Amino acid sequence: MPASTPIKALAAYPPWRISMRQEVLTWQDVDKLIDELLPQMSGIFDSMLMITRGGLVPGGMIAEALDIRHVLTAAVRFPDMEEKMLAWPTFLQFPEDELLRGRRVLIVDDIWGSARTINTVRGRVEAAGAYPHVAVLHYKPAESLFKTKKPEYFAAVTENYIVYPWETHRKSVGTRMIEPMQG
Repeated sequence: MPASTPIKALAAYPPWRISMRQEVLTWQDVDKLIDELLPQMSGIFDSMLMITRGGLVPGGMIAEALDIRHVLTAAVRFPDMEEKMLAWPTFLQFPEDELLRGRRVLIVDDIWGSARTINTVRGRVEAAGAYPHVAVLHYKPAESLFKTKKPEYFAAVTENYIVYPWETHRKSVGTRMIEPMQG
């Protein structure tokens, strides 16, 4: 996997992220990570809960591979403030309890960093009466605020700053929407 970022791309990242070693992944890298995850998963999952936005792409790939048809999304926001580690999250989107109750639910995100979002979602899934299992592409144990928890399934352990292919900054210069043909 590539371990460096082109200089032009660095302007898009905050200075604290530039000091970390970065890995810029390709779609082929993501495909290999999914191939690493799938054999770890045993049993049948009744539902998948993808955490937006990072979990949408790997979640879609896993749902297709495991033939999970009951696919849901969760969106969580933590306030931007100096005491943000103490802040309560806001659920912008979350399925109703009856969609989860009694189900074995695979929660998918791209990375387990601080794990605040993932564990907030996991707690809410448990509170709904479901049985959560967490899958991520990358697990960052040193960054995790939850030292006694970890994802059930992960493809790689890292301390690097990961840039996934769906996060690359695309320029819209020279592109335009294709207008429908008028009949």
